[in-house]
Amino acid sequence: MTLTPADPPLTGCAVVDLSTGIPGAYCTKLLADGGAQVVKVEPPEGDPLRRWSASGATIQPGDDGALFSFLACSKESVVGDPELVRGLLASADVAVWSPGSPLSPQEIHRTHPHLVVTSITPFGLEGPWRDRAATEFTLQAWSGGIVGLGRGAPDRAPVHVGGQVGDWVSGAYAAAATMAVRLRAPGTGELIDLSMLEVHVLSLTYHPVTFRDMLDRPWQQTRRLNMPGVATAKDGLVALGCATAQQFFDLCAMVGHPEWIDEKNPVSIGERTTATAPVIQEWIAGRTVAEVRELATAFRIPNSAVVNGANAPAMDHFEARRSFLPNPRDGFLQPVPPFRLEPARLRPPGPAPRLGEHTGSHRGTARRASGKTGAGLSFSGLRVLDMTAFWAGPSCTHVLALLGAEVIHLESTSRPDGTRLIAGVPPTVDQWWERSPIFAGLNTNKKSLTLDFRTERGRDLLRRLIATCDVIVENYTPRVLDQLGLDYEAVRALRPDTIMVRMPGFGLDGPWRDNAAFAFVIEDASGLTWLTGHPESNPVEPYSIGDPNAGVHALNGLLLALEHRRQTGEGALVEAAMVDAALNVAAEQVIEYSAYGALLERAGNRGPRAAPQNLYLTAEQDEFGRRDSWVAIAVATDEQWEALRDALGHPGWASSPELSTTEGRHKHHDAVDEQLAAWCRERGADEIVDRLWRAGVPVGKVMQPHRQAELEQLRCRGFFEEIDHPVSGRARYSTLPVRLSRSPVHRRLRHAPLLGRHNHELLAELGLTEREIAVLEADGVIGRAPAR
Repeated sequence: MTLTPADPPLTGCAVVDLSTGIPGAYCTKLLADGGAQVVKVEPPEGDPLRRWSASGATIQPGDDGALFSFLACSKESVVGDPELVRGLLASADVAVWSPGSPLSPQEIHRTHPHLVVTSITPFGLEGPWRDRAATEFTLQAWSGGIVGLGRGAPDRAPVHVGGQVGDWVSGAYAAAATMAVRLRAPGTGELIDLSMLEVHVLSLTYHPVTFRDMLDRPWQQTRRLNMPGVATAKDGLVALGCATAQQFFDLCAMVGHPEWIDEKNPVSIGERTTATAPVIQEWIAGRTVAEVRELATAFRIPNSAVVNGANAPAMDHFEARRSFLPNPRDGFLQPVPPFRLEPARLRPPGPAPRLGEHTGSHRGTARRASGKTGAGLSFSGLRVLDMTAFWAGPSCTHVLALLGAEVIHLESTSRPDGTRLIAGVPPTVDQWWERSPIFAGLNTNKKSLTLDFRTERGRDLLRRLIATCDVIVENYTPRVLDQLGLDYEAVRALRPDTIMVRMPGFGLDGPWRDNAAFAFVIEDASGLTWLTGHPESNPVEPYSIGDPNAGVHALNGLLLALEHRRQTGEGALVEAAMVDAALNVAAEQVIEYSAYGALLERAGNRGPRAAPQNLYLTAEQDEFGRRDSWVAIAVATDEQWEALRDALGHPGWASSPELSTTEGRHKHHDAVDEQLAAWCRERGADEIVDRLWRAGVPVGKVMQPHRQAELEQLRCRGFFEEIDHPVSGRARYSTLPVRLSRSPVHRRLRHAPLLGRHNHELLAELGLTEREIAVLEADGVIGRAPAR
């Protein structure tokens, strides 16, 4: 097939969707948005998502659940017998698989070696846990994500992140892995083995193993509510946050307490915001949401309304950007795709198929010519200018670095990457800026260049560097590059085929365009916060998912742009707003409200699928000597309920026939919780897990995140690799959440670069002499230590 620049990048790529559940459905939706032809293979009764509603809305016979209708946009449906499935696989380029299909991914890969087979499973296809029962909730527990960033008050159970976010982000990682493999070797098959547990580790925790190894202490020992966080104003909920010392100082001034400012002690911002929170919350209570936000924006303090499924479409920013559009078949509102491409195009959403609608047209399918013709992309030949900081941007470029790209991380001595500064290492320690576990974890395999582009010489060198780069990724607020005269048009003038990925918090236009954006603000603005926490209290910010979710979605957009360039020779602009990525993984809230008038609410550690589902206190103390050791149990099917009854020895309380159905267990959840809590309180976590897992019940220990590397499944898969750092010594680092059949397990990681480590190398490549480089260093345009 000959493609034109107007065709979506994946036009001609045929995908067979053999998955069930959100992860596979979202993976193939992202591929369909990119132009792939996705054929969904279903059993005669249809995919279970056709009958699903998180609010319990009744789905009439012949109708489909709204979430299915969103996830199945632009796809085709066949009811597959073995002969038809074999023909589809022989004719396809990609197969996406999850447990439940009669074929194994290994069998598909062996029988159809031309295929890229993407397997999505809870723990991966190999390792001692590969066949263990799990749900998204128990995976959050095993990952350390439930307590990973101090979520929840210390006098209550910790709370998971609501909304099945791990399922959605796993789908985004699966789509990115699929496209990366296709780009590298078009027409060559590979088995991609994605572990959802590993996705949870990367998305819900902040490199805690590296943190413990480098600093000999855990990220934190106690849970606390992030303050000010979500607070009650006169007319609703509003969220404020402080990610830096300066933002806390500005907050002090805003609420009329400049005496709280202590510039000599900027490290303990978390403790100080907690101590002052009652006064701040009282100040907020006397004002409207609009008044609080107007002041906070003027002071450049991160802030947001607390968005949910009911009010999201009416937010002025989302209205201005047309962030929601009607579903093309059923009319309810759904989010637009999580990124925008120019001049490359995404496919406009098409209607979801009715069950088996395309079965007849796919019988006797002959082998189609793939749209993926020509040479593949060698990531080892790809040069990426990484103008990002903190977590979201570096997590996107980190994947490229792990795949072999040359990634140049740009900083300046006056403004180093913010993650170098948040490890709590005092400035009195030698080379303190090189001892940040978070920076180290996000930037392995990269190079470092410092360049003060506030100076004319710095801007000139930046333009010369841009002309040598295939890809530029940046996550400044939009005004920064606009003021420098380095928007996409200016970059394209320097190198016409450059791909530029811009990752602003709220997009390149709209009323919130220049608002400060950190993970917690993105969570507040998208609905992710709304579903997290206990129902009788204000929501709790996840304080995690907003950044890495933005990174993996930006990566998907970037890979589509690379495919567009491979086929057309054109560069592209990718606008990957953090909030757009978050609106997509929180899509179910707006969809349920628009389709059924149902506002999804937070429910502590319960959820809409499994019952019982909760955290239960065990008989043990945790490693810090507290009664704070928990297990997660989630019974997702009637068969698992029977397994739980067997494991408990058929107690009388569990014998009621009403409990044999999911509906009955939801109805009597309080009573079931009371009994399970009593049983767990008398046992240790290992005993509970061993008994229930052997019976087939999804269960997980609520891990302290710095203990992730002790999990035998992660050890078996080699998820952590040891690297020696010249300043901070040896530590273990997380890798990628996938294993590839034709690639080595180990990534041969290089430690994160020292600040300015590659200045001479990179500037010499631009033609500068040693003397010229020395002058730049003497004048502070470049350097290898933060400016005093």
